[in-house]
Amino acid sequence: MSRINTNIPALTAQHDLARAQRDMTTSLRRLSSGIRINSAAEDPAGLIISELLRAEIASTSRAISNTQRAVNIISTTEGALNEVNSLLVGIRDKIVEAASTGALSDQEVDANQLQIDSAVRSVSRIANSTAFGGRLLLNGNLDYVYSGIDGSNVAGATVYAAQFAGNSNIKVVVDITNTASAAKIGYATSALGASGATIEISGKTGSEVLAFGTSAATSAMVFAVNAVTDITGVSAALSGNCLVLNSDDVGSDQFVAVNVLSGAFATTALRDEGADANATVNGASVDTSGNTVLVNQLNLPARLDLDAGATAGASTFYLTGGGALFQIGTDVNFGGQQNIGIQSINPARLGRTGVGWLNQISTGGTYSLANDGAADGQKIVDEAILAVSTLRGRLGALQRNTFETNISSLRVSLENVTAAESDIRDTDFAAETASLTRAEILVSAGTTILQTSNSIPQNVLALLGR
Repeated sequence: MSRINTNIPALTAQHDLARAQRDMTTSLRRLSSGIRINSAAEDPAGLIISELLRAEIASTSRAISNTQRAVNIISTTEGALNEVNSLLVGIRDKIVEAASTGALSDQEVDANQLQIDSAVRSVSRIANSTAFGGRLLLNGNLDYVYSGIDGSNVAGATVYAAQFAGNSNIKVVVDITNTASAAKIGYATSALGASGATIEISGKTGSEVLAFGTSAATSAMVFAVNAVTDITGVSAALSGNCLVLNSDDVGSDQFVAVNVLSGAFATTALRDEGADANATVNGASVDTSGNTVLVNQLNLPARLDLDAGATAGASTFYLTGGGALFQIGTDVNFGGQQNIGIQSINPARLGRTGVGWLNQISTGGTYSLANDGAADGQKIVDEAILAVSTLRGRLGALQRNTFETNISSLRVSLENVTAAESDIRDTDFAAETASLTRAEILVSAGTTILQTSNSIPQNVLALLGR
């Protein structure tokens, strides 16, 4: 007769009860913590994926913070530049007013110069005091550092942005094919004919009618033409016994035109136009205006000023550092960074080579009102306004088109990555509540079954004992 094992039901009940208790403990832990994966043993693959997503969430959040801080820095800089613009406009106003010497007394001109001096000092103060987080922004600290500019071909360089991409320097090769030239017309002979000549000379800034007698010497013609240069933009010089009419500046927008109204005036041409320089930068074509080279390469937007005496050939210089680097991406690489140069707005740096600098319009300067510098001073202020406005425009474009759009796209990415990580890692409260209820029922049933199973042998023994 086979022996009946009365322990089998009890062992099965114990096993089921232990499993139900483990499930109930797991559900309680998940519900209390809100996290589905509390240890790697619960879901190894899910843990790996969720940790990678967590790293991406952290870097995306930091990139948003970095970009927002960059916006704050740009806004601070642009606000200071706005004040400089206002000061420069005020300086120009006083220069134009002081040029009316017939309407102003010397004391009034001196008062204008006093206000110009004060405004120039304020520009210097803003340059040396505008800061964010302890870092000065407009004193040249965030401009690029150049090496190797010899000045014989490249007189000056302003790099607006650069990407070093881990390199210690950026090589810039300026290869000049043709230099800029002025418009030029020659007067071929000194003979004016029996009745002399009346001519109209025209240039970029205007035109003027000049009359020459039959015995007018070329030297007298030079004097007459140069007397109205401010009106026409055309000057004259002698080349041997030949009179040469030149535009005051170089470039394709310059011209010299002669219209013979009466008499004879033998010229080599009736109209001539200047030419822009022709060059390449790092092998790529560039836009030119006169001797100004405008570079719009992806990693090197810049303005280069060629020297007036530049010659054809290659000239090399280097960017060795500097600029303001902003980490706005989730990865520390070329694609996640923006670098921009913020030039100094110190009065000694505002202006242009060949024109002059803002500090030279102050009292004692070359172009002060006391030195009859109103005309040249106005040109300097115009160059300063252009430089400050260009910098403001580039900063504004960077903020609007790069930083603000970057924040928007990163926020969308953060939302989606967070949702994906939550799906993997976080507790589904509805499912876990149902699982907990099921486990509680199984524990209760298992306990009852185990109690019943344990009582059966005792009842059998009690019956046998009778």
